[in-house]
Amino acid sequence: MSPAADPANGSPAVELHGITKRFPGVVANQDIDITVRKGTVHALVGENGAGKSTLMKILYGMQKPDEGTIVIDGEKAEFHNPADAIARGIGMVHQHFMLADNLTVLENVVLGAEKLHGIGSKARRKIMEISGAYGLNVRPDVLVENLGVADRQRVEILKVLYRGARILILDEPTAVLVPQEVDALFHNLRELKAEGLTVIFISHKLGEVLSVADEITVIRRGTTVGTADPGHTTVKQLAEMMVGSELPSPETRESTVTDVPMLEVEGLTLIESGTVTEEPESAARPESAEATAYEGTDAGRRLLDDISFTIHKGEILGIAGVEGNGQTELIEALIGMRTPDSGVIRLAGRDISREPTRKRREGGIGYIPEDRHRHGLLLESPLWENRILGHVTEEPNSKHGLLDLKAARADTERIIREYDVRTPGIEVTAGSLSGGNQQKLIVGREMSHGPRLLIAAHPTRGVDVGAQAAIWDHIRDARREGLAVLLVSADLDELIGLSDTLRVMYRGRLVADADPATVTPEKLGSAMTGAVTGHLEHTEDAS
Repeated sequence: MSPAADPANGSPAVELHGITKRFPGVVANQDIDITVRKGTVHALVGENGAGKSTLMKILYGMQKPDEGTIVIDGEKAEFHNPADAIARGIGMVHQHFMLADNLTVLENVVLGAEKLHGIGSKARRKIMEISGAYGLNVRPDVLVENLGVADRQRVEILKVLYRGARILILDEPTAVLVPQEVDALFHNLRELKAEGLTVIFISHKLGEVLSVADEITVIRRGTTVGTADPGHTTVKQLAEMMVGSELPSPETRESTVTDVPMLEVEGLTLIESGTVTEEPESAARPESAEATAYEGTDAGRRLLDDISFTIHKGEILGIAGVEGNGQTELIEALIGMRTPDSGVIRLAGRDISREPTRKRREGGIGYIPEDRHRHGLLLESPLWENRILGHVTEEPNSKHGLLDLKAARADTERIIREYDVRTPGIEVTAGSLSGGNQQKLIVGREMSHGPRLLIAAHPTRGVDVGAQAAIWDHIRDARREGLAVLLVSADLDELIGLSDTLRVMYRGRLVADADPATVTPEKLGSAMTGAVTGHLEHTEDAS
């Protein structure tokens, strides 16, 4: 390890002393102290609502602390906005990327920074120079809408480096990456570190944190509880620091599968020109170099190609796939947001292929969307109104055809208690919650109506290990009572641990299947890139 990358030798790049931030009814940060050394990857971990995002927003100038000081490279700093932080060499890559799909990589990078290197050949040379120096492999003339999630992430990193950042804040950077893409990202981070840059890495994936971080700071309930050395810390110990309990596992081989079909899908096909009946969604794009394109032109390519499967009562069917290979379109067709060109969808034997979304929901379909901001919440509305969302005609929200607001409020309080949604009350807006607490509210809402089928897209994305375990338990308990689940997740351990059956989706087709009891994440990851098809047998090489 080079001296610049050695935590023992690096001088402080960032020092946060006594940082306190209060909001009405809640203290987000309380007397936080953190030191981040130059040329290191410093991980920040904690439960949902622990104050990680607030702290990083303070460091990036998006919010001002009520108390405390910020020191950058030995000099006290005061940030009034992100421009001040950028001027001091700080860049932030948010969990939800901030890119314009209809612009090229070059246009996205220079947008708002035209004064640095112009918008032409000089800017292009600078982008290529940075891309080559840090192994980002970014092509400046490609439209962002044609990039996969891993490439988009590299563009976001390039954007902050282009603006001169020497301190990078990465918020949940591996949340939607497959194992091969995570390895590539960590290679990029090591390149950055080798050049003396400093990375602050926020994540809930503790195994990844231990593999890439030089130091780890743990935050609990808004304050620092300690700093861990990854070389002398286990995942179990780190989890105990975070939540005070042992790290849970999704692993379960208990079989609750019956022979009663709940969801039957036959020959489902969706062509690019198919109708979007609700919430228009752009066509799926491939998410890796291997998943280059669907067959045919944009106008006629098959987003879903002859999809058939059955989920029985008490069964969890897991769908693995690099994002952009048809999973989104499949879910939208099942919930009624897209009209397929052919095929049949049956719920408990009833053909629902042409039923509207509301009718399907009333028929017993629960829905945890992959994009909670777009399809799961009204961010400017209070929590009790979000509890009603999607279930307006169902009890306890409705009585004799009229909304029962008192009952809806009371049930919102129950969901907050049972699902540990960290909030000062039900009148605050959904947008004021952390991402993980937003997710817990959605899961609680969808599980509260006794669904017969749960369509769950990334149900634990962005939640901490304690909340993750609680969500797994709720799903398992409902499965024992006969719940059928379609599970789409980028977390391969979650897919393998929870599923009774696994299928792999690639370019709009189901191309492989696997036994969760024997398949490895590596084997599953290979099938997700199209490298292997058919039944995925366990082999020693894949272990």
